[in-house]
Amino acid sequence: FQAEDGIRDKLVTGVQTCALPIRINIRPNLRERCVELGFDFAVIDGESYWDESAYYSFTLAQIEDDIEAPTEALAQLCLEFVDRACADQAVMDRLRIPAHAREQIIQSWKRGDKSLYGRFDLAYDGDGPARMLEYNADTPTSLYEAAVFQWVWLEDQMKARRLPDGADQFNSLHEKLIARFAEVARGGLHFTAMVESDEDRGTVEYLADCAKQAGLETRLIPIKDIGKRGDLCFVDLNNDVIETLFKLYPWEWMWADAFGKSPAMKVTRFIEPPWKALLSNKGLLPMLWDMAPGHPNLLPAFFEDDDRKAEIGARFARKPLLSREGANVLLVDGADVVGRTGGDYGAEGFVRQALVDLPAFDGNYAVLGSWVVGETAAGMGIREDRTRVTGNRSRFVPHAIVG
Repeated sequence: FQAEDGIRDKLVTGVQTCALPIRINIRPNLRERCVELGFDFAVIDGESYWDESAYYSFTLAQIEDDIEAPTEALAQLCLEFVDRACADQAVMDRLRIPAHAREQIIQSWKRGDKSLYGRFDLAYDGDGPARMLEYNADTPTSLYEAAVFQWVWLEDQMKARRLPDGADQFNSLHEKLIARFAEVARGGLHFTAMVESDEDRGTVEYLADCAKQAGLETRLIPIKDIGKRGDLCFVDLNNDVIETLFKLYPWEWMWADAFGKSPAMKVTRFIEPPWKALLSNKGLLPMLWDMAPGHPNLLPAFFEDDDRKAEIGARFARKPLLSREGANVLLVDGADVVGRTGGDYGAEGFVRQALVDLPAFDGNYAVLGSWVVGETAAGMGIREDRTRVTGNRSRFVPHAIVG
């Protein structure tokens, strides 16, 4: 953890009542707090992921009017889209949903399988409407640090009088997650992820703890250890049936894996449910724009093979339908390529979205992640990067409401 690494040299000091990063002293016991609270991925591969050398300052009006209300409006618009998609195979075709997955998606929607959470990534500079960049609807990370560790940071900094006594945070994630688990599951609940990743393992361990507080029995199993009992059901290492499974593992990967066509896929209930795959696909972006053209919180977007993409003009972001951690993104500003990332995605096709300028402070580009639990806005986290594309090396920066 380094307080002075050249990143914060030009930031404003002192409390501001706007969406600006404000320099603040790092807690002298930061390492100890990470160990105490089990934040094992505060440093990833030798680089600080958690960055508390500054915080983003907001007013209550900004939170309520510009972030919370639009987040819930976008969540409702997404549910309307799922309802349309489940009644229209042409939409499934456009999103490149595998044929063997479609009935599972439709049935999960018709059953009313409940969603636990999701994260809208927004561009917001404190003045004007927040604009949706994408929806991390299926396997969003950065949850523990948003729900718990930044709240502890707020309390510690208030005790140290580095923040005013009346400071607050847009953050009811922890309480809402516990309440939601009681609604989405009953009895036993298995959790799985690629546990070799400290971040993925830490995220599912935190969620399992929330489920326990909701009165559920939980078991954590690496995804590679899940087995099948014939084609009847999935089982854990004790040969116990996995009735409900929280998976930090993308739906498109599951359907592409060897077990993806197994009848057992229709027996287990999943969190997130199969219908969330429709929303984690970036084909959602042009679909929403078709549904609500001119919506103040949306950016114009079209499929790359749609001639209407010319309406966007010469400033655009090209994104794969399916990708992770900002892979295979191209940012074009007129004659200039201002961002490009590599990766192995794009076989399913691309979308083109109008380019929006992210707020940038001394070369740090900020994206605001606004969380829903169920369909209720529940909190936010901010990630910064030295490039215009937020990726797996972006830093998490806390926030506070101070006006």
